[in-house]
Amino acid sequence: MKQFKINKNYLLLKNWWESIDLTNYEKSLLNREIISFNQQLFRLKEKKIRIGVYGKSGVGKSTVLNSLLKKDLYKTDIINGTTREIQAEEWNIRDKTLNGIELLDSPGFDFCDIKSPDKVYSFINHTDIILFIVSGDLNRNELNEIKSLIKDGKKIIVILNKIDLFNKIELKEIIESIKFKLPKDLNIPIITNHENNLKNYMTKIINKYGEIFLTLNSLQSADKLFLQIKEQRLKRRQKLAQSTIGKFSTIKASTVALNPFIMFDIAGSFALDTALIRELSKIYGLNLKGESTRKIFKNISINNLFLGVTQVGVNTSFNLIKKVIILTAPFTNGLSLLPYGPIAIIQAVIAVYSTKILGQLAAKEIFIRSKASFIEPAIMLQKMNFNDPEIFKHINIYFSNRNLNNNFVSILP
Repeated sequence: MKQFKINKNYLLLKNWWESIDLTNYEKSLLNREIISFNQQLFRLKEKKIRIGVYGKSGVGKSTVLNSLLKKDLYKTDIINGTTREIQAEEWNIRDKTLNGIELLDSPGFDFCDIKSPDKVYSFINHTDIILFIVSGDLNRNELNEIKSLIKDGKKIIVILNKIDLFNKIELKEIIESIKFKLPKDLNIPIITNHENNLKNYMTKIINKYGEIFLTLNSLQSADKLFLQIKEQRLKRRQKLAQSTIGKFSTIKASTVALNPFIMFDIAGSFALDTALIRELSKIYGLNLKGESTRKIFKNISINNLFLGVTQVGVNTSFNLIKKVIILTAPFTNGLSLLPYGPIAIIQAVIAVYSTKILGQLAAKEIFIRSKASFIEPAIMLQKMNFNDPEIFKHINIYFSNRNLNNNFVSILP
């Protein structure tokens, strides 16, 4: 059953990725993220999980990994900050459900002289489980790092290292203090690095949840890349949408200002507005039909009082004045035509302003109505079925922060 699930998610992600037609500009701009995602997709296919240690300098990250491997493969020293770049080693455990386990060492997050910071970023972003190493009570910087990783959708296990420095009472107090400081909505494990305690715990977790965490991180990686692509495309569409709104504003301004006939003016404005909405829908990939376009226009006019009034009421009043001016011109030797110019200018200004408002509101409405592909990574995440409440909490936290951090309304016209 697990084999089928992980293979199914791999195929869905693979099909999603192959369906995205990237421009050369996008490939160049997001080159690092694309490479990292392809590596993550390959690990999902091969069922190879990546577990990384993270923490400040001098807490014994390399020592923890050596204790798991029962080998001194990671360099350690009495000087803090021995690790200056990523180091990866394979970990073989018995009865594993995965095909491979990769253990990664990393520099301390507080270490300034880090080689290849881009590589460290990629390591953090594409690690399926993070062992956050501490050597005592959590300080503010460590707690902030943990909270940031959790918001990013990472599975965190806190490892308390160097426990021989404390007696039993002190150790108990430290563990209680760490528990108190950690987010209350997640049951984050705190494991002491003592004899085989850590190895036994990690073996159990990997066998039970390894495939789930690998799949979750792969889907989240895909979703983050998708959001970056979406943001770049919306920024480019924003310029095109602004240009389109400006063009329609100019056309409507000249039409309204020069046309003295009320019914033609209203009908013409309505036709231009629906045409504008239709053009914006094409820009944002929705391709609305006539009825849907009219419905959006109606909803916007009803929900925005100023727009509805200016579109009909104000322009109707000004058109009546203009008509009276034209009709009375022969009886006043043309003197009554003097106010015609200023009134036409006012109408043109109102037409430009109302069209811009309509365009902005329509773009937002179209953006909200846009339906995502059924294989979009976020939808795959939402549809995943897990019985474990902790997994659901992780997914919910990820989505709550995803929605807060990726509100694309700000880059609409």
